Amino acid sequence: MSEAIKKRTSAVTPRGLNHLVLNVRDIEESHHFWCDLLGFKQVGELEPRGGKPPAMNMRFYSGVIDDVNHHDIALVERPELPAPPEKWSMVEGACAVNHIAITYPDRESWLEQVQFLEERGVPMNVRVDHGMTHSVYVNDPNGYGVEVLYELPEEVWKHDINGALNYAKRLPPEDLLVDDTDYETDFSPA
Repeated sequence: MSEAIKKRTSAVTPRGLNHLVLNVRDIEESHHFWCDLLGFKQVGELEPRGGKPPAMNMRFYSGVIDDVNHHDIALVERPELPAPPEKWSMVEGACAVNHIAITYPDRESWLEQVQFLEERGVPMNVRVDHGMTHSVYVNDPNGYGVEVLYELPEEVWKHDINGALNYAKRLPPEDLLVDDTDYETDFSPA
């Protein structure tokens, strides 16, 4: 016997984003970026079934540290995609995906990751201290913006989520690895 489903007057609030699927021009180039540079692990790929090749070249990746999530990101090879723009911008151009935010476990691992990316020549588009994260923006080989971040302690931003979302302090390129832990908590417009 099935239980009656409650009739709703508004949408159910989701728990969060389950996974993201990106179309990419070259799956090997993108695999290198997401695995070797950002630290995701490949957990699967579409395989032939019933003697037929898969409908598409698709791989699945997890970023969970102590366990394995079924997948957080999937890549689908689409060689016909246009080349990425010469320069990534969060505010200019017409991209369907503005950016993808990748969270690192803590400040120390984030600093290590940013230094790792810099040492491997990944162009750093911009370094920003937000009200709830400290972030560096890079882009993948397909032009997708990728925000590499760590979350600030909840007590820094929870009292004014909207203010924290509106706060952004851009740091100069030479301050890429400078990270002040005297976090801003007054998000009032100046």
